[in-house]
Amino acid sequence: MDLGLKGKIALLSGASRGLGFATARILAMEGARLAVNARDEDQLASAGEELADLGAEVILLPGDVTDPRTPAALVSETVEAFGGLDLLFTNAGGPPPGAFEDIADETWQRAVELSFFSHLRLIRAALPHLRQSSVPSVLAVTSISIKQPIPNLVLSNSVRAATAGLIKTLALELGPDGIRFNAILPSWTQTERIEELLSDRADRNGTSLQQEIDAQNSQSPLGRMATPEEFGKAAAFLLSPAASYLTGVMLPVDGGTYKGLF
Repeated sequence: MDLGLKGKIALLSGASRGLGFATARILAMEGARLAVNARDEDQLASAGEELADLGAEVILLPGDVTDPRTPAALVSETVEAFGGLDLLFTNAGGPPPGAFEDIADETWQRAVELSFFSHLRLIRAALPHLRQSSVPSVLAVTSISIKQPIPNLVLSNSVRAATAGLIKTLALELGPDGIRFNAILPSWTQTERIEELLSDRADRNGTSLQQEIDAQNSQSPLGRMATPEEFGKAAAFLLSPAASYLTGVMLPVDGGTYKGLF
């Protein structure tokens, strides 16, 4: 299937590693033009080299999306470089683990900036340019935890649910403008973030990292975690014109781990 991504202009935040980078790789292989953001300039440079090796036209945009000024700057630089914007992929690292009674207000505020306002501000800045596109699409990365809360991740469970509510609302409000809004809900995937979370779990449980990986794998009907590439393929499809009648979707990429019907 031709996803219709050749020449399309995509801005991706949080895309120097993990799920964001996996998505950028698939978009690059499909011929999209990429504006790639991350905080770590060294990691971003490395990611940019790999994407360029795939033949992608790519610009690198270092910046912290929790800074209220950054989202608008990222959009502006993308449009200045490429002349427009078609696809917006909003992603940021997850909040830290912790139990409810151990988390201070300041930590909650940082989580809201990271996992809610970063999406909101990027979308708000991008809207005027998306309205000029013939195939406008927004995809927000949330988590399977919005359907099935994950123990010791109260920050992520709570704040990411707000982002899902935002995306569903915008799908309804801005559908008449032709802009599609979807969210993708990853479960346990082989990334640095997951290794950090399972290492924390191992410390709390007095187990090893490998024991926690094995235990988590056993929760999936497929008996394993996802690879970043599997996530990236699903994300690229939702962003692409090939998914032109999909909007307001909350797509779990979880190998069947979520047990609910809806």
